[in-house]
Amino acid sequence: MIRAIVIDFGRVISRHKPPSLFRRYEEDLGMELDTLNAVMFDSKAWQDALVGRKTAEEFWQAIGPELGLQTPAEIDAFRRRYHADEAINHDVVNMLRRFHRRYELAVLSNNPPGLDQWLHDWGIRDLFDVVFCSGNEGLVKPDAAAYQAVLQRLRIKPEEAVFIDDTIEHVLAARRLGLRGVLFTTAEALEEQLADLV
Repeated sequence: MIRAIVIDFGRVISRHKPPSLFRRYEEDLGMELDTLNAVMFDSKAWQDALVGRKTAEEFWQAIGPELGLQTPAEIDAFRRRYHADEAINHDVVNMLRRFHRRYELAVLSNNPPGLDQWLHDWGIRDLFDVVFCSGNEGLVKPDAAAYQAVLQRLRIKPEEAVFIDDTIEHVLAARRLGLRGVLFTTAEALEEQLADLV
């Protein structure tokens, strides 16, 4: 019997940013097209932020010069712009609201420190019984210990949880531990998949 739903944050609870938005970033920064994500997220600074060795602010200050931003003010302005463009996936959140109180709900996310505050600022922190942010915990998916920590805090067995993520490696890791892993593509597809599980 399913007792809990564990869900990723980036590109699942938060809406996937369209490629056109990244093209505008790259044009404004004077970067080659289709290079921004690699510069930002293949960096050592990002890996450090994901396990809490850097704060989100320290990540941006480290990566800024790689983006062609020369001063702390320029870096902060772009950081605020990038963050402001993040948006809730309302279809997913509305689905979670329907599950709220019927199931335990948890977030399991590879994210720099501060995800709890982000959820609070968006007015959805109260939906979740557990928020596991890699930057605060020092553990990243697909490390089995990250999933096990969430299960332990929810006080449930692996087979009692559905895990939702947009990265197949993370879903497969969850399945190896006994969770019901669901690969996220769209809210509509997720609703159909959950109808068969919960």
